Amino acid sequence: MRVEIQTHKNSPFIQISFTKIMLQPLGFGQLLIDTSLGKMRYYIANQEPWLDRGASDDREPLLFLHGFGGGSSSYEWSKVYPAFAAKYRVIAPDLIGWGKSAHPPRKYQIEDYLTTIREFIQQTCPTKVTVIASSLTAAFVIRIAINYPDLFKSLILVSPSGLADFGETLAQNFLTQLINFPIIDNLIYNIGIASELGIRSFLEQRQFQKANRIYGEIVEAYLQSALQTNGEYAALSFVGGDLWFDLSLYIQQLTIPTAIIWGEKSQFTGPEIGRRLLELNPQAVQIFQQIPDVGLTPQLELPAVTIGLIQKYLTALTL
Repeated sequence: MRVEIQTHKNSPFIQISFTKIMLQPLGFGQLLIDTSLGKMRYYIANQEPWLDRGASDDREPLLFLHGFGGGSSSYEWSKVYPAFAAKYRVIAPDLIGWGKSAHPPRKYQIEDYLTTIREFIQQTCPTKVTVIASSLTAAFVIRIAINYPDLFKSLILVSPSGLADFGETLAQNFLTQLINFPIIDNLIYNIGIASELGIRSFLEQRQFQKANRIYGEIVEAYLQSALQTNGEYAALSFVGGDLWFDLSLYIQQLTIPTAIIWGEKSQFTGPEIGRRLLELNPQAVQIFQQIPDVGLTPQLELPAVTIGLIQKYLTALTL
């Protein structure tokens, strides 16, 4: 792996570029589409053994969307989505500001993701899609599904949270307050987020219940994403609270059949939030499943269990 480090006269941030290719599963290729904020790169099962050479792909789309955090990318779902590639047209993008998609240097706002996720779905999913998404991204998907219900068949969501649900916000978190200070935010990102130690600490404390379930490939994938040029902008907008909102104000309007999966030991956003959201709209949220002894991302911590639950809910969800 070759690393290039550049400094810019008018920017306090260190720019780091990687030549190493992001990890991707067998039989998946990379494609690009344009959005209003730049190009989104996505991984799709368009090669053997999932799709015969030259064959058309008219399978039902299944879209996997990763959550937010230090070094997040579509890798988050890479241990799960190949299990569906034989039957579905599996699609897994890196969201704008993350992974290998465009990283425009800006303070990101909620509307940026509501718009670019919608644009991505409209360009890649010609028929109604089942979306499988996690955490804050799952909350964004709920808002998009409310405004554009014709795009969706069903939703399978892991720990959906706007991070300010029911008026309870993390805004008083000490780290969140520090992020809003110039220079300090750069230091926090480069040491606390975009480093191997920072990534491993984040995974252990924020995402996984058991540290022994974290192995080198996971850390490497998150680190590669965090060290992309301009990778700090989306991450700092997330940590600083610019993307947070109260999901409880929206979920009552949801009409798409939905299943929610929640790790019992999820940090900051525990399963009690999920149960309260369920109570607001049991007509749309047809299933709520708590997984014991797992943290925020069961798709990485217990992928086989997550696969089994998704398979179950793809059949169980009905209009």
